[in-house]
Amino acid sequence: MKTSLRLLLLLAVAVLPCLGGAGDIVGVWYNQEKDAKIQIEECGDKYCGKVIWLKEPNYPPGSKEGTPGTPKLDTHNPDPAARKTPRLGLQIMQGFQFSGDNVWRDGKVYDPKNGKTYSGKITMISPKELDLRGFVGVSLFGRTAKWTKAE
Repeated sequence: MKTSLRLLLLLAVAVLPCLGGAGDIVGVWYNQEKDAKIQIEECGDKYCGKVIWLKEPNYPPGSKEGTPGTPKLDTHNPDPAARKTPRLGLQIMQGFQFSGDNVWRDGKVYDPKNGKTYSGKITMISPKELDLRGFVGVSLFGRTAKWTKAE
């Protein structure tokens, strides 16, 4: 009895790390420039992400984009009604689905720096690094940003 229990425990310890799952990307991540932190979380059966920290959350002195000292807004949004939305708290990722092999597909990524939305794919490189690829049409036409775990 003890031998089979030990064998079962050893098997569980050996297999669990290999299972890697859809929840692996859940957490707080720095964007490539490290000027923002994005919290990725489950949104129903998909994954989404929002900006929870900005290195410079307010417009700097002399800013031509907004009133210095006030929170940065989503000024480049193609929807005029959304241009007064603060960047802090802004949802920039949505609809990502786990597709196995440390990849999440079929998502959308919004870049508040230019107001454009891209198709997206996330590949987890390691528990502390992921590649976020934004593209138009096919993945070949896009760019990849490396994000690092902030926690």
